[in-house]
Amino acid sequence: MVHINVIRREEVIVPFFPFEDDPFFRFFFGAPQMPRKFRRELRGLGTGMIMDEKGHILTNNHVVAGATEIEVLMADRRRFPAKLIGTDPKTDLAVIKISPNNPLPYVKFGDSDKVEVGQWVVAIGHPRGLDQTVTKGIISAKNRRGIMDPSTYQDFLQTDAAINPGNSGGPLLNLYGEVIGVNAAIVSQSGGFEGIGFAIPSNMALYIARQLIKYGKVMRGWLGVSLQDLTPELAKAFKVEQGRGAVVADVVKDSPASKAGIKRGDIIISYRGKPITDASRLRNEVALTPIGEKAEIRIIRKGKIYTLSVKIGSQDQALKMKLSSLKGRLGVEVRPSTQEEARRFGLRPGTGVVIIWVDPKGPLERVGFEVDDMILEINGRAINSVEDLAQVMEKIRPGSRIRILALDHRSGRSGYIQVVVG
Repeated sequence: MVHINVIRREEVIVPFFPFEDDPFFRFFFGAPQMPRKFRRELRGLGTGMIMDEKGHILTNNHVVAGATEIEVLMADRRRFPAKLIGTDPKTDLAVIKISPNNPLPYVKFGDSDKVEVGQWVVAIGHPRGLDQTVTKGIISAKNRRGIMDPSTYQDFLQTDAAINPGNSGGPLLNLYGEVIGVNAAIVSQSGGFEGIGFAIPSNMALYIARQLIKYGKVMRGWLGVSLQDLTPELAKAFKVEQGRGAVVADVVKDSPASKAGIKRGDIIISYRGKPITDASRLRNEVALTPIGEKAEIRIIRKGKIYTLSVKIGSQDQALKMKLSSLKGRLGVEVRPSTQEEARRFGLRPGTGVVIIWVDPKGPLERVGFEVDDMILEINGRAINSVEDLAQVMEKIRPGSRIRILALDHRSGRSGYIQVVVG
C-alpha cells in the first residue's frame, strides 16, 4: 500500500474576460487591464496498492486524472515518480507505474463474489495525509448502485469501516489479508466519514486493471439490448412468478443479441450461470465479458424458459453504430478533448468533445459551429466523452430543439446555442 501525491497545473480563463467588451462593464469597472488567463497549481493525495513486482499500482481515477506530476511514497519512505498507464472513469479506476530497482512486494486479491454481508473487513489508507491508517468494520451491503453517475458501471460494496478523504484508492481487506475492494467514495453531509463508505469489488477492479495494463484502455463487451428492471407490476403483466430479472425493451438491429435470437419482451434471468437481479447487474456482467466469448443466457419468453448462446461483441462496435447516427442527426464528427486543449481553455481534463468535421448542410453548421469548436453540455447534461454524446442523443427525438453549451475555439468563450436536430 502506497501514498500518492499528485500535482495538477492548469491555465484558467479570467472570469471577467468574457465581459471586457461590454460597455456597462467598462463604464463601472474602468476596463481593467488584466491577463486573459492565469496559471494555478492544485495538489491532491490518495492511496494505491502495488499489484505486481514490476511496480504497477492500482488506485482511483479521481486521484490521478489530469495530474501533471505523480509521486509515490512507499512505507519505507522511498519516493518514486510515477507515470500514468491508463484510466477508466466509468469505474473510477486507474493504473500508474513506478520503476523500482528491485522487485516489490504486492497485494493478493480475493474473490469479491464470495463476500457476505456482516463479514469483518479492514480499510487501509492515508486519510487527510495520516499515513498507514487502519480502520475496521463490516460489509453493510452488496451490489449498491446509483451512488454516483448512473451511466457508470457501479456495483459497490458498502462498509462502515471509516473511510475519509485520502483513503481513495486504498484496499478494503478481508481477515485473510486479501483485497476484496478498492475504497472509492463516501456518503456524507459533513465531508467526513458518517458510517457509509463504498468500495469497488476486487473482481471488477482486477479485470479493469489488467485491461489498462495490457491495452491502456478498457475493452468492454456489448450485447445490443435496451433493458429495464422486472418490477412487480411488469412481472404481473408478463404473467411470471420470477420476481427478479431484466426485461428486454428493445434489440439493436444486427447486434449480438439480435443474431442470438433475443427478442423484445424477453426476460433475462441468468447470464453465464449467474442470476440476474436487475438491468444494472446484467449490464455490468456483459461489460466484464471478454469480447468474442460465447455466453449462455437463460430467458423467459411467454412463460417458458429458454437457453440461448450469444457471441459477445465490442462496445467499440456499438459506438461506431451510434456515431454514424450522430453524423446524420447533428451533422458533425467528434473526438475526445486532449489535456492540452483542456489547459488552453481552462477546463478540467476530459471535459467536452471536439468537432473534427462539419457537414456544410448540417444542423450545427447552420448555427455557426466550426471544426475545433467544443461541445460541453447538451440539455444540461455534461458531455465528457464521445459515448456521453451518443447516449444523450439516443434519448432525443428527431425534430427536437436542444440546448448546447459550446466553446468557440477562436476566442475561448463559451455560450448556449439552441439547435433543432434531425
